[in-house]
Amino acid sequence: MIEVEGLSKIYHIGFWRKPVHALRGVSFRVGEGDLYGFIGPNGAGKSTTIKILLGLLAPGGGRATLMGLPAGVPAGRAQVGFLPEQPYFYDYLTGFEFLSFYGRLASLGGKDLRSRIGEVMDLAGLKSDWMGRKLRTYSKGMLQRMGLAQALLGRPRLLILDEPMSGLDPMGRRHVRNLLKRLHGEGVTVFYSSHVLSDVEALCTRLAMVVGGEIRRQGTVEEVLAGEEETWRVRVAADLKPGSLPRELGEAADPRTVVCRTAADRDAFLRWALAQGLGVEETSRLRHSLEDVLAEEVGRPA
Repeated sequence: MIEVEGLSKIYHIGFWRKPVHALRGVSFRVGEGDLYGFIGPNGAGKSTTIKILLGLLAPGGGRATLMGLPAGVPAGRAQVGFLPEQPYFYDYLTGFEFLSFYGRLASLGGKDLRSRIGEVMDLAGLKSDWMGRKLRTYSKGMLQRMGLAQALLGRPRLLILDEPMSGLDPMGRRHVRNLLKRLHGEGVTVFYSSHVLSDVEALCTRLAMVVGGEIRRQGTVEEVLAGEEETWRVRVAADLKPGSLPRELGEAADPRTVVCRTAADRDAFLRWALAQGLGVEETSRLRHSLEDVLAEEVGRPA
């Protein structure tokens, strides 16, 4: 579906045309049926990569293909739905007029168009009483749902979404999460960038982490998190006396909770606690998250 190899891009900024490296040899592959997350901090190169894939920007070097064709070839976009990070809406149109316009661009018409508009309204969570209102009266969350609906109009095999959760309230985010799972279950390949890393961790079959225009990690969530040390939290039945906890065993998070860096430290603390006559109420493993890993990669020199 998507293949990117050695992709680079340099922007020239300001009067002196200072070069800024947006992408530095980015390579990854999105296979058919993937629900693929593309994550990284602001300015990492996520939107630049997406724009190159869709032919909206020319690459500085490297190679990118979409649906088996070179990026930018119109035929490669025929079965692709796209929602940009900052979509533009013709705000003098009503919701129904907007979707009708984009449906005709997707070669839909007549009963098929009207039927498909009803389907994408249901998929995106658009309410029927919104459809006669002009888009200028919509909230940001309503516009985001409308943008998602237009991306789905052409029954795409590949859906590319740049920050699809932007502007949505918690219920809207939940709706989009369920929608992505539903589309993935129906065989649609999804490639999306997001700052909501907990959603990526819960949803995605594969992901790539880009920092400073470089891919730092990629693979399944388990592969990306592999090798990360897991800390342990132990809660005891009585308050620890101030200064009584040996530093090498762990760090007190509160008077009854100790965080141990390794399983060996946990076992050593448990032996110490029992020797002190302290009962143990709970022991749990603190698993590293994508947010932890991303913070580590952002702080690591290139």
